Amino acid sequence: MHRKDFKPRPQRRSSRLGKRHLAAASGAGILGLTLAGFVTPSDARVDAAAYDINEVSDHNETAPSGTRIHLPLALPKSSSNALGALPSAEITSNTVRQVIIKRGDTLSAIFKRLNLVTDLNALMSSAAATHALTLIKPGEKLEFITHAGQLQRLTYQPLNAPVADFIRNGSSFRLDATQKRHEKHVFYADGRIRSSLFIDGHKAGLSDRLIMQLAEIFGWDIDFALDLRVGDHFTVVYDSLYDRGAQVREGNILIAEFTNQGRKFIAVRYTSPDGRTGYYATDGHSLRKAFLRTPVQFSRISSRFSLHRKHPILNRIRAHKGVDYAAPTGTPVRAAGDGKVAFKGWKGGYGRFIVLQHGQRYSTAYGHLSRFASSLKAGARVKQGQIIGYVGQSGLATGPHLHYEFRIGGVHRDPLAVKLPAAAPLDAKYMTDFRTKLAPLLAQIDSYHGAQLSRLE
Repeated sequence: MHRKDFKPRPQRRSSRLGKRHLAAASGAGILGLTLAGFVTPSDARVDAAAYDINEVSDHNETAPSGTRIHLPLALPKSSSNALGALPSAEITSNTVRQVIIKRGDTLSAIFKRLNLVTDLNALMSSAAATHALTLIKPGEKLEFITHAGQLQRLTYQPLNAPVADFIRNGSSFRLDATQKRHEKHVFYADGRIRSSLFIDGHKAGLSDRLIMQLAEIFGWDIDFALDLRVGDHFTVVYDSLYDRGAQVREGNILIAEFTNQGRKFIAVRYTSPDGRTGYYATDGHSLRKAFLRTPVQFSRISSRFSLHRKHPILNRIRAHKGVDYAAPTGTPVRAAGDGKVAFKGWKGGYGRFIVLQHGQRYSTAYGHLSRFASSLKAGARVKQGQIIGYVGQSGLATGPHLHYEFRIGGVHRDPLAVKLPAAAPLDAKYMTDFRTKLAPLLAQIDSYHGAQLSRLE
């Protein structure tokens, strides 16, 4: 396994997160994956955690912002202070809270959890704050510094943009104009599957977050719970931001290759001139599909699609027109695609049941739920990846699981085998810009492969 920076420099220390942090990283995740299992389906599972809040009182040093990689660069080392220019007299009575944004979180919900609703109104009176904070994404971080229960400073750490600090100025907030310019370093990671994506990704030097990102990028084409094989290979080019030799924030995968059972997939990160970011094949087609392959994080498939299955409770042959994903009660269930809630309620042996209509031809169904998402209403529109309910065993069920159906024109299809329709390709007017940005990334990954071959000769 090899991991290599573009710039030659002294040996650096690899940073690894424990499994207990994977759930925080997977908050940006929308796939039902079992990354820690062996190459065949496994009972291993990573539990989804609630939002992550760390609280530090009498704070007088840099607030923790996750695992860091320290590099012995030429720049002099010095510790930055998360409290910026706040007077030292105030520091001793400040409280610092860090929140990792989870899927489904809103700014108002986060402020309500922290009892800072009044401060939110004051913050959003700033045009800069309104512009920056209305597009928060899962995996990003917010740091709240309060004094006597009142917000004094909010630090917003986006995934792929400069950090923004908002400082109290009387009854309103101002954007800190003294923003630091961080250095961007580019890294390689290269690995071969011998046990699992999670384990072998770690050996290649990838963090939990980047492993989840890799799985999400290729998850439309590769079922990492069922399709992974010994000998599969991946190469990743990604970036990270550094300040005076210390990692400030891990970046994103810029380009990646994954060879699965002899088939090679390439994904390139591209932001179009209109600000939309996604991962595309080299021909400009989006890797994103119109539907998720699996709408829940599961431990195993307990029952497959079959027209001649013996029902475990009724004890007679009865068609099983879906797939059952075993998962603990309360595991979030997500909408497989954009659509409309056609049915929400109790449906006989399926218990609590949801049907989503996706345009004219497609529909998906979700059964045996323990409860529905509180915001879900019949007739409401939902977005792909949105939480619509939670795993349970309502109706006729021998244990907690999700019964999932995929229908085309009203006809049930095997969710594991059906060919999923692709999302819209990149707009033709952006193809020239896309190819311009694609060329150096392909050159980088080709250069790395060449260097690896030279080392083997």
